[in-house]
Amino acid sequence: MDIFQYGQTELDYLKKKDKKLGQAIERIGMIERQVIPDLFTALIHSVVGQQISSKAAAAVWNRLLGNCGGITPQVIASLTAEEIQKCGMTMRKANYIKNIGEAVLRGELKISEFPGLTDDEIIKRLSSLHGIGVWTAEMLLIFSLERPDVVSWGDLAIRRGMMNLYGLKTLDKTKFDRYRKRYSPYGSVASLYLWELSV
Repeated sequence: MDIFQYGQTELDYLKKKDKKLGQAIERIGMIERQVIPDLFTALIHSVVGQQISSKAAAAVWNRLLGNCGGITPQVIASLTAEEIQKCGMTMRKANYIKNIGEAVLRGELKISEFPGLTDDEIIKRLSSLHGIGVWTAEMLLIFSLERPDVVSWGDLAIRRGMMNLYGLKTLDKTKFDRYRKRYSPYGSVASLYLWELSV
């Protein structure tokens, strides 16, 4: 299993920059979060996980894997939307997944170029596809490309973790951005801890 790589450098920086986050890091210890190095597989995984619990997402993902044998653009494009939907998702999401497979096969989505692009360029390219928004693109940045500085405003659990950490009743975008800048350039590691703090 591949896990998101980080170490003492990132932790020391975050502890120095944010006392409360530092205390949480001390309490929680190292976090092992799985990453999916294959970009196409990771992208489909992110779409499967949209707007459902991680437990439900895992069940749907396992069914999709079982039915496909492997997640490749060729396999996904060859399935009907109905076959994808039977794995436990909405027809709309099944269509999104099929369309992504087809877009990669047609060369409209060149995911092989992603490692050489900036975070913003990747978000822009992915957001142009139906069914992929900023959140999905940001999850790909963290959990496939292991980009170091992603804190997703669109992630409810991240916002909840931030509110829990700082004892906030509300959290607007301005305040969120202030914390995000504080964590930079190691926002993705901060995100791992904010997810832990969201429960």
